[in-house]
Amino acid sequence: MATSKSSLSALTLGAIGVVYGDIGTSVLYAVKEVFGSGHVPFTPENVLGILSIFVWTLTVIISLKYVTLVLRADNNGEGGLVAMLALASQSVKDKPALRRVLLVVGIFGTCLFYGDGVITPAISVLSAVEGLEVVSPTFKKAVIPLTLVILFGLFAVQKRGTADIGKFFGPITMVWFAVIAVLGLSHILENPSVLWALSPHYALGFMWTNPGITFIILGAVVLCVTGGEALYADMGHFGKKPIRLAWFSIVMPSLILNYFGQGALLLHNPNAVKNPFFMMAPEWALVPLVGLATLATVIASQALITGAFSVTKQVIQLGYLPRLQIWHTNVKETGQIFMPFVNWGLFVAIVLAVMLFKSSSNLAAAYGIAVTMDMLITTMLTFFVIRYSWKYPLALCIGATSLFFLVDLAFFASNLMKLFEGGWFPLLIAGGVFSLMLTWKDGRRLLNKKLEADAIDLNSFLEAVFVSPPTRVAGTAVFLTAASGTVPNAMLHNLKHNKVLHEINLFVTVVNHEVPWIGMDKRLTIESLGHDCWQVVVNYGFKNDPDLPKALQHMKGRGCELDAMTTSYFLSRDTVVPSICSGMAHWREKLFAQMHLNASGAADFLNLPSNSVVELGSKIEI
Repeated sequence: MATSKSSLSALTLGAIGVVYGDIGTSVLYAVKEVFGSGHVPFTPENVLGILSIFVWTLTVIISLKYVTLVLRADNNGEGGLVAMLALASQSVKDKPALRRVLLVVGIFGTCLFYGDGVITPAISVLSAVEGLEVVSPTFKKAVIPLTLVILFGLFAVQKRGTADIGKFFGPITMVWFAVIAVLGLSHILENPSVLWALSPHYALGFMWTNPGITFIILGAVVLCVTGGEALYADMGHFGKKPIRLAWFSIVMPSLILNYFGQGALLLHNPNAVKNPFFMMAPEWALVPLVGLATLATVIASQALITGAFSVTKQVIQLGYLPRLQIWHTNVKETGQIFMPFVNWGLFVAIVLAVMLFKSSSNLAAAYGIAVTMDMLITTMLTFFVIRYSWKYPLALCIGATSLFFLVDLAFFASNLMKLFEGGWFPLLIAGGVFSLMLTWKDGRRLLNKKLEADAIDLNSFLEAVFVSPPTRVAGTAVFLTAASGTVPNAMLHNLKHNKVLHEINLFVTVVNHEVPWIGMDKRLTIESLGHDCWQVVVNYGFKNDPDLPKALQHMKGRGCELDAMTTSYFLSRDTVVPSICSGMAHWREKLFAQMHLNASGAADFLNLPSNSVVELGSKIEI
């Protein structure tokens, strides 16, 4: 029992560090953007109304939607938009047209994550460093250069992995929540009347009296729930109970205390609106608070960066992106990975965002669209999961999701007003990634269609070969083939040029499934083709780490045993040649051909030993 309590405490502390870093740093800019917009007349009633809207936004979107409902939609213990998409698409697999629509919508939601992954580190670190302007206006010129230096340092250390620094995330973020709670409480004690804002009638009263202003400021209010998706995305790392416990016991109370403290300060000193968070602190605490805020925002950014690595790996295994180079940064934790291309691509986009928008207030205009559209997509997918997977009555499903859908829609519609002020930026990033994903998916479909058209049936081919077999040589040949039951090009080239056949031949097809994990008991499907030839299908979930040699070791005791020292892996390295008349626009064909050319080799992706790989190339016109 003691061990279980200790484990729960450790997981809760870890969840505070990783899951809640983003939402925890929203106190730096959310209130400032609402009141600094100039849309809200500065009266005590309006301050209470806005604080009440903050409290009930946190309650409805985070406490009710994510913590209570969405966390229940786990895919074999895993969460996140990719897991939700897989769950939703599986639940409507008997409705192919609907399934295709859900896949496209869900993949676009995943692309929006990259837009969020660019804006979050930029606005978080920039808003923390802007605290120096409160210390002294002379620091203003140093804000952007210092922000870029901090961000470069953050991305430069990614290749070392999060194992060493991750252990400090929880305690530092815990200190952050304690500090923001104390700061807020100190000002609430000076003006306890702000606690009346806990009542929803202040929020409803403000919205009833000021419907137009409410609609406009929702685009800034949504900043208080950015990071909500992380609750669901990191469910597989920490579990539901620690995430829920951390939210209700530490995170939500600390956030509300701080927001109310900022409200109390504004009632006392309206001029504090230029940066209410930092102006809550006494002068002697400003510099340490800027340092702590910077640490907290770096941690919040770290969670998004590692999330981008994880999501990219999952999307690759679902077949929507080409293979990319993956480094495993921890021999014990397979989930800890580093992807150089994603890392530096994100950094370049973040530098562009900082240089383009120049302040956290300008970035706030770019922030909400990607987040609110993601929230809408999550609500839509949740409906299909609880209706078609959980088989709940239609009325109950509509009732459970319609409130959240309407709230998400209101926030999204408000943020659309900021489209030309900066909202276009994350949408441009998401649209670019979405184009790449669809081009890759469509290109792979055309390529596979071409390969299938030219394919030779494996059983018939082997029968013909063994009528007058070529010389057999010692050892095992593993031929990788995209489609099970067809002759790999690599084998045809090997027979043509080397005129030999190995003693044991395996024809291996790797299949990635729309589930997070596939256990070792279901990893292999084996069929004997005679003459010491075997058809092998290797199954992976989108969160499994492909390791073909390790998987093939499980053939032991099933009629075929491999010796790693005498096994060779034969791969086809196809070069795609675009053609004029085909199923894609010519520019997309050229893009696909380039992506195919630059894709990381299957040998690295499948963890094949480099000294045992033979690649044989061919050209394929699509």
